[in-house]
Amino acid sequence: MTAVESFDFLYMPSTDVARDLGYYRDVLDAEIVFAIEAFGTRVAQVRLAADGPRLLLAGHLEGEAPVVLHRVDDLDATIADLEERGATIDARFEFPHGPAAKLHTPGGQRLAFYELTRPGADERLAGRIDFEPESAQPS
Repeated sequence: MTAVESFDFLYMPSTDVARDLGYYRDVLDAEIVFAIEAFGTRVAQVRLAADGPRLLLAGHLEGEAPVVLHRVDDLDATIADLEERGATIDARFEFPHGPAAKLHTPGGQRLAFYELTRPGADERLAGRIDFEPESAQPS
């Protein structure tokens, strides 16, 4: 299999991104990296620690479990190798950093791989705030 380069993102479903973003900011003291609204959904990145995977709150992501998103150097080669080994790809999708594919696992874990084809995405999105987080502080 194409080598996994890193565990970059924890893509977390959110039924209300503005509410959840406020909670991360006000209660967990997270830094808001960006909060974008596009294509009929909201996505926000928050930073709780300097290192580790990035946390994405996603309004369009169905289900309750997060998607663990790993970077590979060649997505098509990774998919071909995984399918040859008996894996099933549930879906292919795009996100700001490049194309990705979600893998079906027997235990129901949500695992995906992506190829970094847009390395400037972090710089382009950093500081962009399209909507305001809801306050999680008691009034």
